[in-house]
Amino acid sequence: MRFFKAKFLVCVLSGMVISSVVSGADFKGVQALAQRRVPWLSKALVFKKTAALTEEQFTLTSDNNKLVISATTASAAAFGLNWYLKYYCHRSMSRMGDNLSPVYPLPKLDKPVTVSSFAQYRYALNYCTYNYTTSFYTWKDWEHELDWMALNGVNTMLVANGAEAVWQHVLKALNYSANAIDSFITGPAYNAWWLMGNIQAWGGPMAQSQIDNRAQLVQKMLRRMKSMGIEPVMPAFFGMVPADLKHKVKAHIITQGTWGFFTRPDILDPTDALFDKMADLFYAETKRLYGNDIHLFSGDPFHEGGTSDGVNLAKAGLAVQKAMQRNFPGAVWVLQGWQANPRKEMLAEIDRSGILIQELFGENTQNWEDRKGYEGTPFIWCTVTNFGERPGVNGKLQRFADEVYRARKSAYGQYLKGVGIMPEGINNNPVVYELMMELAWHAEHVDVKQWIRDYATARYGKTNESVNAAWQLLLQTAYSSELGYAEGPPENILCARPALQIKSVSSWGSAKKKFDVAKYKEAVKLFAKALPGFEHSATYKLDLVNFVKQDIADDADTVFSRLVKAYEQKDATSFEEQSRIFLGLIDRTEELLNTNAYFSFNTYLQQAAIAATGNEERKNNLLNALMLVTFWGGDDPKEDNLHDYAYKEWGGLMSKYYKKRWQLYFEQLRNQLNGQQFAPIDFFHWERKWVQEQHTAVIGNIAVPKENSLARVIAAIYK
Repeated sequence: MRFFKAKFLVCVLSGMVISSVVSGADFKGVQALAQRRVPWLSKALVFKKTAALTEEQFTLTSDNNKLVISATTASAAAFGLNWYLKYYCHRSMSRMGDNLSPVYPLPKLDKPVTVSSFAQYRYALNYCTYNYTTSFYTWKDWEHELDWMALNGVNTMLVANGAEAVWQHVLKALNYSANAIDSFITGPAYNAWWLMGNIQAWGGPMAQSQIDNRAQLVQKMLRRMKSMGIEPVMPAFFGMVPADLKHKVKAHIITQGTWGFFTRPDILDPTDALFDKMADLFYAETKRLYGNDIHLFSGDPFHEGGTSDGVNLAKAGLAVQKAMQRNFPGAVWVLQGWQANPRKEMLAEIDRSGILIQELFGENTQNWEDRKGYEGTPFIWCTVTNFGERPGVNGKLQRFADEVYRARKSAYGQYLKGVGIMPEGINNNPVVYELMMELAWHAEHVDVKQWIRDYATARYGKTNESVNAAWQLLLQTAYSSELGYAEGPPENILCARPALQIKSVSSWGSAKKKFDVAKYKEAVKLFAKALPGFEHSATYKLDLVNFVKQDIADDADTVFSRLVKAYEQKDATSFEEQSRIFLGLIDRTEELLNTNAYFSFNTYLQQAAIAATGNEERKNNLLNALMLVTFWGGDDPKEDNLHDYAYKEWGGLMSKYYKKRWQLYFEQLRNQLNGQQFAPIDFFHWERKWVQEQHTAVIGNIAVPKENSLARVIAAIYK
């Protein structure tokens, strides 16, 4: 089937599918970015548009105290600006601190520097990022986020927080009442799993004011993205429908059952006549709200389970693509390469030139190779790095460089169209995201041991041998590529639901530290040694807290092992000592985290409150926020595998939640050592009661505590 091949090829031959973002435009958006983030540099910048090439490219030139950035696209120009900031000014921007203070005089280039990108797509964000990180982002938050994206060369980004308004219109056209629509759309912290077809309604209802505000926020995001050369990837209509639609219409609707505790939305067979009607409604409303200038759509039928019984997958895939093309000619369908998806059968009859597959979990998988370039389909190589935005130092940095280069040089290199970052949460390990996006601009194989020195200099603003030595050890330990399969970072036992045998904090994670913890401790001590010279560096201090809390978590494993041994040997004295030390490690972590508001539980709650319009929104935002990072969701103890999936090492949460759980458990163990018998503690209901109590408490008062002295806390830890 090649019903849109000619139009699609026109886009490719003109340079790239995404070239329409900047076609005929100048670089005012990038100039405005420079004025926002580096005003000290912006007046010395000159941007020039160069002819379109088969690859995006920028050239940096010094000319009469000016920096001239000549680029093929706005995205290339923004990355060129970042290249100059990083490699010449030693400055950087991230979600974990900015190092963008003025540099005088401006560094001059002896000769022009030209850099090209092999990557047609430089992609960012996972559906889950929209909840674990950005559930309660305001425009100020998104403005910072989008500026980071542009500076790091992102030219393709998922936008998944404005679909509520689209669905509301579609369901009204199908005669759904307001209450029935409320029973489909989720709350603000759960729309990711709704859009992926896993859940409906949980955390809702979403207030009309919130639906409207989220749509307006997306409109603002899209305008800013376009000005900086970032193409949106918007939700597609792939057949997901409310689970009660089958009771309202006559159509081939396949019941999808449950996703753990949750009722899944159903799937409308894309070959059914109703599918085209709903698809046209969906895309027409998308067009009305968000415009015609959308060229990529994302949607994964039968994501993480579900059933396709009675569906001809080949015909269904073709029908989904046809509906997309009918409404947005030349559009590309973006699919997640996750588990068995996308199913070979669904790709069988579609036009593969209009498909883009994300090799989602590249740090652990090589589906692109096992499936022979996804049976000859364009794909991008991506990393997830973490699940649930769970904390911990993590990232197989050299593997990123190795695998991207290997895929480029492989027999399937012709299908590799770029790279991507797809973390479930992004407020962690900034080195991962910066390296991953920069790989798109390196023609040769990258040696991360060399790259990391420039990274550290730019992140902290100057070179320090102790810091450099620490980073080399970090590459051999927590950031090693030799750690085997892992779903995110090693987990912190201090945050686990109490038990005598603990393999993980979350259901699919692992508490096992596969790296040399002694060598890791050496790295952290080396890094901490440099603190006197970096007391005014936000980036250094944030990284120091991050590295040290991982070190404390490593120590907790040893203490817990001794505690369990003491209990099993009925050694009450040793048990008391080890339980005291264990709880002391929670206190130490709390004290460390309270050196920086970035790591405060109340900072997160304030964000949820500030994002609200009116008291009802505020109350629901806070309830959503509290649930997500504790028990996640669900009311059935038999379906309890999501608790602590998104646990956080935050000041306030360590002392009020995790410590209290452990104290309750240790008290029971203590009594058992004294010969008393008790029923197991019902943590399922304890956690839900805690959320309700906290919800009541924080409605009227959310205060971020005064920050502790980092130097004092570090000195006490490594005395």
